[in-house]
Amino acid sequence: MKMPDARKSGTFKIGGTMEVVRLGFGTMRLTGKGIWGPPADHARAIAALHHARKAGVNFFDTADSYGPYVAENFVHDALHPYRKIVIATKGGLTRHGPDIWKPVGNPDYLRQCVLMSMRRLGVKTIDLWQLHRIGPDCDVKQQFEAIKAMQKEGLIQHIGLSEVDVKTIKAAEKYFKVATVQNRFNLVDRTSEDVLEYCEKHHIGFIPWAPLAAGALADKGSVLDQLAKEKKARSGQIALAWLLARSPVMLPIPGSGDPSHVDDNVRAVDIRLSKADIEALDAQGRDAWEKSRKEQKS
Repeated sequence: MKMPDARKSGTFKIGGTMEVVRLGFGTMRLTGKGIWGPPADHARAIAALHHARKAGVNFFDTADSYGPYVAENFVHDALHPYRKIVIATKGGLTRHGPDIWKPVGNPDYLRQCVLMSMRRLGVKTIDLWQLHRIGPDCDVKQQFEAIKAMQKEGLIQHIGLSEVDVKTIKAAEKYFKVATVQNRFNLVDRTSEDVLEYCEKHHIGFIPWAPLAAGALADKGSVLDQLAKEKKARSGQIALAWLLARSPVMLPIPGSGDPSHVDDNVRAVDIRLSKADIEALDAQGRDAWEKSRKEQKS
């Protein structure tokens, strides 16, 4: 079977200057259970990165907290030197065990995150560094000032934020240009609709994490299920195709530690959804999201 080509997803210029293929690759799943420690199969994880690159992906998203450090080391081992590749990483989350994530915003800690990520990735400047979470331990202004200073120093080229609202983006923009926002967003989680709208208006890249989540929407008889059968695709591929069609600033980063799954994800770029398909998926996904919100409140 012919290798899929991620470049068919189109391109987007991060920060208005750094062009990437819109369908990227997220490295969180290259780690062990609970995003802790190394994966069971080291060679397969490396192969997944190589495979994504061969499939036309040139935007790889990682973080110092994945492992911790495991994913960044894999990115270096598999892809360095980064010829025509954009590497994004994140800092600001400490790890104390499997599935434990504690945000710290102390400026000294954030600087340590950046310097150590530079060392692990083998770069003099990080293409895109994202504040993984706003730390509750110090004033947010101190965090933004520290990040701005590191950009001015040349340690960071572009700056992104993760899991933030519009108010926080506007506050950050008083200190630096926000190039990307990485929030949870998928067919059945529309919490960040207003953030996506703001990103579209200001040409900020929107990186949806958990892009394949579909919940009960993948059940037999749903619009998603029907479209998957009609187009001879997986439900996850339809979910990715919907995201790509949803907005020109959308930069999905599905990840996998298995080369064959990488192929499955990239093949989503070949799926063509009609306007009616997109609207039907949107409506059913929104209904599922509203239902889950009501259940959580009750």
